Parts: sequence; C-alpha cells; structure tokens
Amino acid sequence: MLVVTRDTLRNAGVLETRSLPKKFFGRVALVPRRAGIGLWLRLLVEMQLLRYFAALIPFILLAFSSSRMALPVTQAPLAMVLLIGVVELKVLRLSDRGRERLMSEDEAARRLDALVFRGRAVLRKIAARRDMAEGELALVVEQSELARVPPLTLVSIQSAHPGPHVLDLDPEERALIERDLFGPELTEKMLHQANLRDGQMIREVRIEARGVSAHARLAAWMDKRAESQPEPAEA
Repeated sequence: MLVVTRDTLRNAGVLETRSLPKKFFGRVALVPRRAGIGLWLRLLVEMQLLRYFAALIPFILLAFSSSRMALPVTQAPLAMVLLIGVVELKVLRLSDRGRERLMSEDEAARRLDALVFRGRAVLRKIAARRDMAEGELALVVEQSELARVPPLTLVSIQSAHPGPHVLDLDPEERALIERDLFGPELTEKMLHQANLRDGQMIREVRIEARGVSAHARLAAWMDKRAESQPEPAEA
C-alpha cells in the first residue's frame, strides 16, 4: 500500500486536480520517496510499455540467437501483437467468468462493507485531529486491475473544500491509515478480489466533518497532546 500525499512522492505535482475523485492508475506515474524494492518493482509492473517489452523477450532472444531468424522475427508483427494480447488479457487479467468465480456477490458486499466501516473510522480520526468543522472528507482507495500479481493499493484523502485537492498528510495521519485501514478481516488482497469481482477498482468512503462527535475530537486532542510532549529522560 502507498499512502499518496505530498510527503510520500517525489513528483508531488501529479496531485493537482480539478475534479474528484483524483485517479492515478493509467493517468500519472508516481515516483515515491523512501520506497522499498518491492514497491518499486510493483510500480514497474504497472508500466504498460515495460510489460509489452517483457512479453516480447522470446522474440528478441530468438532474433539474437540466430542471424537466420532475425529477419523472419522482425517480419512477424501479428504474432507479436497476439502474444502481447495473450499476456495482457489472459495472463495478467481475469475473464468475466474468472472474476465471478472469485467469490459470491454477498461475500464481495461484506468485504466492501468492512472497507466502509474501517474507512469511516479513519476519516473521523483525521477530521478530529484537524478539528475540522465543515466540509466533506473522502478516503479514496484505488487498486490495480492486474489480477495475477500482488495487489497494488493507492490510498489518499481528498476533499472538495475549499476546492478539489488531495490532503497533505503528516506522519501520524499516514501511520493511522497504515494501521487501521486494513487488518486480518480485510486485507489488501481480500479487497482486491472483491474489486475484481465487481469490476470496479476505485472505492470512495465519505464523511461530513461536522458529523464527527465531540468525544472523537477530545480523544484526538489528547492524542496530539501526548505526541507533542517529550518523553521523560531515563534516570
């Protein structure tokens, strides 16, 4: 999972938007800060041109292995297109029947309900931390449509007040999302399967800031106060 905000990206300019929800897959290339090798490799898999190149590696190897095969290989564009199509549509994606076999409609709905429940809890805590009294917050969870690779999840907090924008999240807010959004009863993979089942890879969870309870605001204030206090020195 990548929490998408200004501090987690080297190219934060891609966050600019005129409409919500702001989508990322297939529209912009994200360059994360301090990302591990696993996340970098997964982001590379999302690059369509690299996937095409990888699919054509057998043709490239065949052309370089024998001078007699070089010309026939370069004159077989239809075979190349067919191979790319097989990899993209059959290997990396599921057919309609394959998506239906992932789970029942009721199970997919249960997992999406869990996302709404957990997402609203996260949004309430963030709204309370910021002492927001008006406007709407949306937690946007976008996942890759590639099925047979580990899921890649982009999570952002977006708002239309005072204008459409992606929120700048501080380290505590990012840690809150990473800790509370997913868990044993709803993992990224479980949500990915539900999204594939429905054919919808982006989900929104919304709350009105004015609906956040006084109790939640008090708890957030106490948490922030505890964070700001220095730890006692060891004797």
